[in-house]
Amino acid sequence: MALDLSGLTNYVRENELQLATSLVFKPKTAQLIEGAGNVQVGVKSAEKINIMETDAVFQAGGSCGFSSSGTTAFTQRTLTVGKVKVNESICPRTFEAKYTQKALRAGSTYDYMPFAEEFTAKKIAKIGEALETAIWQGDTASGTANLARFDGLIKLTAPSGTLVTGVVNGNPSAITTATGITTGNVIGIVDGIYQLIPTSIIDNGDVVIFCGMDTFRKYTVALKNLNLFNYAAEAVDFEIVIAGTNVKLVAVNGLNGTNKLWASRLSNLYIGVDLLNEEDRFELFYAKEADEMRFVAEFKYSVNYAFPTEVVYFALSA
Repeated sequence: MALDLSGLTNYVRENELQLATSLVFKPKTAQLIEGAGNVQVGVKSAEKINIMETDAVFQAGGSCGFSSSGTTAFTQRTLTVGKVKVNESICPRTFEAKYTQKALRAGSTYDYMPFAEEFTAKKIAKIGEALETAIWQGDTASGTANLARFDGLIKLTAPSGTLVTGVVNGNPSAITTATGITTGNVIGIVDGIYQLIPTSIIDNGDVVIFCGMDTFRKYTVALKNLNLFNYAAEAVDFEIVIAGTNVKLVAVNGLNGTNKLWASRLSNLYIGVDLLNEEDRFELFYAKEADEMRFVAEFKYSVNYAFPTEVVYFALSA
C-alpha cells in the first residue's frame, strides 16, 4: 500500500500576515518649495501672491531741492486651489475567501480594517505621488482625474501651448528643439537653459533647473561619456551642480516622460493650501450603516510662481 497525495495541490506558503507593496516616488518638488518658505495657508478658494517691484534712479546731487523719479508697482498672481478628496470603501468580509482570512479575528462582525497600517501608509504615499505629478502636469481641462484638480507649472507657463524664444510681454523665456532629448544633445539643452536664466537672479543661490528622472540619467551618462577628468560629475540625491556654475540640475518624478525642463529660483515658487500638510491627514473608520470600512482624505492644493520673467522653459517643438 502506497501513500497517495494526488488529490492535493502542491503547498505554497502564503505568508498570510505579510504584505509586499510596490514602491512609489516621493513628492520632491513640494518639499523643495516648502523648504523655500513659500507656502500660503488658509486658502479656501483662491488667494493672491502679492508682488512689489521698484527701481532706483540716480540723480545729480550737490544741490537743494527734491525731484521725484522712479516707479514702484504692486501686482498680483493667483493661487487657485483645487479641492481634492480620496474616498474608498472596503468590505472586510471580502477577506474571508482568501488567505487574508488569517488577518481576521474570530467571529462574523468586522468593525476594523485588516492590514490597516500597510493600507494607510501606501494610500498616503500614493497621494503624494499623484501630487508630485500634478504640480507639474496638472491641467484642469485634461479630463484626467488626478491632473484635473488644479493647473500645474507646465500649464501655467505655456497656457496656449505656444512657446516663444526670449522674454516677450512678461512671459517666461523658452527654448525648443525639434528632436527628442538624447545623450548627444542633453548637455547642450541644459547649457542653453542656463544661458537664458536672467543675470539678475543667477547668483541668488537657489536657482535650479528641473528635469525628469529620465532626462537626468541621460545627462549623467553624457557627462560620463565626455570623460571630464578635471570635473567631479557626482550626483547626490539625483541633483548635480552644472559644471562651472552654482546652478543645480534637479531630477523630479513629476516631469518624467514629458521631455520638458523648467528653471527658476526656488523662492519664486509658491504652494497654496488650506491647512499645512493636509494631504497627509486621513480617516479610516467603520461605517456601521453600510457595514464597511471607509478611507477618507480631503485637502486643497495649488501651485504658481510670482515672476514669469524669471522662468526658463524647454520643450520639444510641435
